[in-house]
Amino acid sequence: MFELMKKAALASVGFASLTSEKVEELANDLIVKGKMTELEGRKFVDELKAKAVESRESMKQQTEIAVDKALEKLNLAHAEDVKVLKDEIAAMKEELASLKK
Repeated sequence: MFELMKKAALASVGFASLTSEKVEELANDLIVKGKMTELEGRKFVDELKAKAVESRESMKQQTEIAVDKALEKLNLAHAEDVKVLKDEIAAMKEELASLKK
């Protein structure tokens, strides 16, 4: 399940960057054909790039939420949880070692 979510996220990021390149091509074609001024073309590209950035951020947030839900359902720990536990164990080991001296 996690691999599927990971592949979907990577595919969406690739799609977003491909779309950005295609938008630039489309704008350039419209400019060359005289259907859009260069200023309009740049504005068009900038607006669509901004929307692509928003879309990527939204996808990232949605993916994080989906992964969190999957981890919760599978009863698996987050990396942060494991780090906290490791830190606590290390502190306890140090305290135990100092008590043995």
